[in-house]
Amino acid sequence: MEDTLSLAEAMEDLVSAEDFLEFFEIPYEPSVVHVNRLHILQRFHDYLAKQAPNLPPEEEQQRGIYRLWLERAYQDFVNSNSINEKVFAVFQNQAKPEGGFSSFISLDKVFRE
Repeated sequence: MEDTLSLAEAMEDLVSAEDFLEFFEIPYEPSVVHVNRLHILQRFHDYLAKQAPNLPPEEEQQRGIYRLWLERAYQDFVNSNSINEKVFAVFQNQAKPEGGFSSFISLDKVFRE
């Protein structure tokens, strides 16, 4: 049934990081994914968002690009960790003028898509 679905349709059924990695046939270490699944998916989303204007119209080429960016997102966390990668705003500390750091996140950033 997967062969009859478009890439977008097939991806709608993917829920977990493991689902995405298996769909794109990317070998992975379960222990890395277990600890970083949300970070991997967010990084993948961020990579794709930057690439979106340049995606070719051919679905097979898009599939290859998606695979490349998902593998890169996964490898980011094989070679590093969530604190160093700072994927989510909560990890993006800002220096305060009076010294120290703040992890303040404005509501507009919390509710943006």
